[in-house]
Amino acid sequence: MSRRARTFRVGAIACAATALSISGCTQKDKGGDNAIQVTAADTTCDTSAKSVSAGQVTLKIENKGSKATEVEIVFPDDRIVSEKENIGPGTKYTLTAEVKAGSYEIACRPGMKGHGVRRKLEVSGGSTAKRDPRLDKAVAAYRQYAQDQADETVPRAETFAEAIKSGDLEAAKKAYAPSRVGWERTEPVAESFGDIDPKTDTRADGLEAGQKWTGWHRLEKALWQDKKIGSDEKTLADQLVTDLKDWQRRVGKAEITPTSMANGAKELLDEVATGKVTGEEDRYSHTDLVDFNGNVEGAQKAYELLKPAASKNDPALAKELDKQFAALDALLDKYRTTKGATDFVSYDKVTKGQRKELSDAVNALAEPLSKLAAAVVK
Repeated sequence: MSRRARTFRVGAIACAATALSISGCTQKDKGGDNAIQVTAADTTCDTSAKSVSAGQVTLKIENKGSKATEVEIVFPDDRIVSEKENIGPGTKYTLTAEVKAGSYEIACRPGMKGHGVRRKLEVSGGSTAKRDPRLDKAVAAYRQYAQDQADETVPRAETFAEAIKSGDLEAAKKAYAPSRVGWERTEPVAESFGDIDPKTDTRADGLEAGQKWTGWHRLEKALWQDKKIGSDEKTLADQLVTDLKDWQRRVGKAEITPTSMANGAKELLDEVATGKVTGEEDRYSHTDLVDFNGNVEGAQKAYELLKPAASKNDPALAKELDKQFAALDALLDKYRTTKGATDFVSYDKVTKGQRKELSDAVNALAEPLSKLAAAVVK
């Protein structure tokens, strides 16, 4: 599910963006010295500090406004270091990120729209602490996982595009869901290139003013609702492949840290909660459970790679995450028609009560998963 269009978005600031192994990046947040209280409201964004030391930074956010808000750490040019969307009125959230020395802004976006209200944040040098080598291993393995998913997505998208260009409606429908799996598994990394995501994964109601609707969901509507393939659809199919190849080439340059992996896992659960469980994501094809499963698989992969460090730092949290992932996996298995990765029942056949059960399982996992970022850098 595409978020609002952005020029750039980066998951977190890494010490060496393209290196497969990163060390010496994180400074421990000892005694909460780098914790910043952020009070968001409908027209204000108050922060308890204007400067912190480099390393682990924690935002303790409270939304005192009447609208859901989004809080971000951003560069002045709008590149995003870390973010939390959909913080409801009267709720709190703790966001942990890794930042290097430099000038930033903390942005509160009431209603999750527009430029938002911003406060300056200066991050000074600070000392660095040697990072657990298990985290370096996790980052390298996750980087390879993200690349593998992109590499597998492109040929599946080409199969989807070829079916459209040949005018084969049924073949195109069959190829649609499989072409999205790799994207859904690594969506936070894919979204880090903000100029690609709006072109490939935007729904009709997510378009910005003046934005042309392109990508998977535009083609999904043509196949299932309009039930026709025209010249526009054939052109858009080629454009989808071109955009995904662009993503494939750039995945290796994504900025990945342990905290961005952990925060990304939580973002994937948020994607499920706000788009897949509701049936909004694949509203024409009703293939939502395929995307749902892809998001969960991607979140679980990030967690499994971080688990050696998380288990050492917070064994109770790791035990709870194991339990909740297993419960959600078992629940999803009930909706499989075969053991294939994309073989699920049509989501319009899932009852309101069953959707509530799925939603409850997602929420039960999301709560402990929100603590993973802090656990891996203790």
